[in-house]
Amino acid sequence: MKIVSVVGARPQFIKYAPLSKEINKAHQSILIHTGQHYDYNLSKLFFDELNISMPNYNLGVGSGTHAFQTGEMMKGIEKILIKEKPDLVVVYGDTNSTLAGALTAVKLHCKTAHVEAGLRMYDKSIPEEINRVLADYCADFLFCPTQTAVDNLKREGIINGVYLSGDVMVDALNFYKDIAEKSNILETLGLTRKKYIVVTIHRAANTDIRLNLENIANALIRLSNMGETIVFPIHPRTTKMLKTYRLFNMLQKNIILTKPLGYLEFLKLMKHASKIITDSGGIQKEAYILRIPCITLISNTPWPETIDDGWNILATPIVEEIIQSVKNFKPVHGYSNFFGVGACEKIIRIIEEQCL
Repeated sequence: MKIVSVVGARPQFIKYAPLSKEINKAHQSILIHTGQHYDYNLSKLFFDELNISMPNYNLGVGSGTHAFQTGEMMKGIEKILIKEKPDLVVVYGDTNSTLAGALTAVKLHCKTAHVEAGLRMYDKSIPEEINRVLADYCADFLFCPTQTAVDNLKREGIINGVYLSGDVMVDALNFYKDIAEKSNILETLGLTRKKYIVVTIHRAANTDIRLNLENIANALIRLSNMGETIVFPIHPRTTKMLKTYRLFNMLQKNIILTKPLGYLEFLKLMKHASKIITDSGGIQKEAYILRIPCITLISNTPWPETIDDGWNILATPIVEEIIQSVKNFKPVHGYSNFFGVGACEKIIRIIEEQCL
C-alpha cells in the first residue's frame, strides 16, 4: 500500500516515528510536513535524532490564525493527495495539521485513519478539541489509545471502524528511552537525578492571559526560593509572552531556562525529574508512562486515566495552588498501564486486514 502521513508538530513527529518503522516493513510511506512547527528545535531536530526520513513534502505553512493555517494546509495537502493517490491517509493527534489532513482526505474520498482517536475534554473553547472531534468524524479507522476513548466514541454513536490499539507513544518511549540515556543533558545543566522539577508551558490560556503567566512565573520563583531546582525549556511563544510581560529576566535569575529541547534530551530530563509541571496533554501522558508525578496547569485533561491512576493532578494558575500542589502531591496508587503496549504493530495489522 501507499500510505501518506500528515504531521506538523512535535508530538506528531514522535507518534509517527515508531509507526513509520512498521509501515516501512511492507509498504510505501510518504510523509507530508505541514510546517506548523518550523523552529529547528521543534521540527527538523526531531527528524534528525529520531532517525526518521525527512518529509517527502514540506508545505512550510508556518504560524498564523487557525483559519489561515488550516486553509493553507488543506490547499497544499489536496494537491499532493491528488498527485500521489494514496491507499490510506494517516493523521495524528489534535493539531490544525490533524484537522487539515482529515478534512482534505475525506473530501477526496481517501481512506483515512486517525491515530489517537476518541479523546474528549468537552470544551469547545479548546482548539484541539474541535480538531480531534472533527477528525474522528472524518476517519474510517479510529485507533483509540484507551478504553475511555472507545467509550467516548460509543456515546457519540461512533462504533464502526473503532479499534482499541493502545498508545503509540508507549512504543516511542520504549524504543528511545535507552538511547536517550546517552544524552549529557543532566551534566550540561548541572542537575542531580530526582532533585529537580521540569516545567513546560505553552497553551494560550496560560501564556496569553497576563495574570495567569505572572502567577505561574511567581510560583516558580517562590518554589526556587524554597530550595527547588526548576528547569524550564521554553516554547518560542512562551518566550515571546514572558518578554512582553517583562517576566523573562525575573525568571532567568531564579530558574534554569533553556531553549526547546530535542526529544531524546527531553525524554532523559523527564525520566529523572522528581516532578513535572505542564499544560501539555502529551507530556501528561509521557509523565504517566515514565511514572513521574505530574501537576497539570489546565482545568481539564484528555487523559483522565492519568488522574484516576493517581499520577496526575489538575491545578489552576494561582500561585498558592501551584506551590501546594508541588509540595504535597504524591502518587498513592499503583500503576495500571492504561495505554497498553505494541500499538504500532496492532495498527498496521488492522489496516492490512481491512485494506488489502
